[in-house]
Formats: sequence, structure tokens, C-alpha cells
Amino acid sequence: MMIVVGLTGGIGSGKTTVANMFHKLGVPIYIADLEAKKLMTSSKIIKRKLIQLFGEEAYTDGKLNKPFLSGKIYNDKKLLLKMNAIVHPKVRSHFNRWLKKQNTPYVIKEAAILFENGGYHECDYVITVIASEEDKIKRVILRDNSSAKKVKAIMNTQWSDAEKVKLSHFVINNDNLSETENQVKIIHQKILKLI
Repeated sequence: MMIVVGLTGGIGSGKTTVANMFHKLGVPIYIADLEAKKLMTSSKIIKRKLIQLFGEEAYTDGKLNKPFLSGKIYNDKKLLLKMNAIVHPKVRSHFNRWLKKQNTPYVIKEAAILFENGGYHECDYVITVIASEEDKIKRVILRDNSSAKKVKAIMNTQWSDAEKVKLSHFVINNDNLSETENQVKIIHQKILKLI
């Protein structure tokens, strides 16, 4: 049975950076948010359901209309939950198919809302990446050319670091890259020992 390690953290915490560090150590990485976006474009069922939920504007020229959707879901938690209920079961089955093809002691499933959608129940261990709110906001503004207000709106839909840390097996404090890399190596060794 393959060990699944969930990797999560709030927006701008540096989950992807940390995932890449594990990848360098030979650990296969599944990035749930990336796969969800792909499925939202490729799956006819998801497309049909999202158009039913949001209207024709959900897609422009067959492509996902991300600005339109994020404008809707980050101002309405009910819509966000409904969208997640459409997309997440498909991502879960896609992940399970991917998992069967892996041949390593463990894999990492990186997901922004691992706790919020209950996905942590399907993981053997969970790593949460934390950083100061100030750092997270700065990173997202730089990365997405976003506004502090928009970043805070997204943060408000996610659990706080403190809530995530309580349910995590490992915590990585990501405010210094070389220290983060050391934490990754230590956790990697600990997980291998636990297996």
C-alpha cells in the first residue's frame, strides 16, 4: 500500500516551492489544484455542471474563465462549496489512477484546501507549510499581480495556519529557503523511517 503524504498551506505559503524540493529528492508529486484546472477544461461532465452553476460565462472560447469564477467563488462561500462538490470527486478519482502508477515509498499530494474539503482523511501523514501573513500576501501579489484585498478574500475561505497545524504531522516554516530545504530533508528522512 502506497503511503500518501498530504502537503498543504494557505495561499502564498510556498507549497509548490516545498513540493519541488521533495520532487528533487525523488518523491512523485501530485498537484491537485493544477489537475483540477486541467479537468475543468477537459471533462465534459465538469464543464456542463459548471455552466449550469455559473452560466455560460464560466467558459470563454472553450477555456475556463478564471477571473470570472474567482470573482464569484471568493465572495460567496456557498458557490465555492458547490463548485468544489463538482470538481473534487473527479480530482480524487484522477489522483487514485495516478497513484496506482507510482512505485516509490511514498507520494505527495499537494492541495491548497486539503483540510477544508476533508482530503486529509485520505492521507497517511500531513505536512503544512506556514509563513507570515505579510510574506504570503507579498508573494501572491508578486506571483499573480493581485491585490492585497483579493489575497485576503482568498485567505478568508481557507483555514488558519493554527487550525491546520493542529491536525498536521509535520510543519514547515517557509520564511528562509535554505532553512526550508533543510526541514524538507529532515521530514523526508522521518517519513522514510515511519514507513
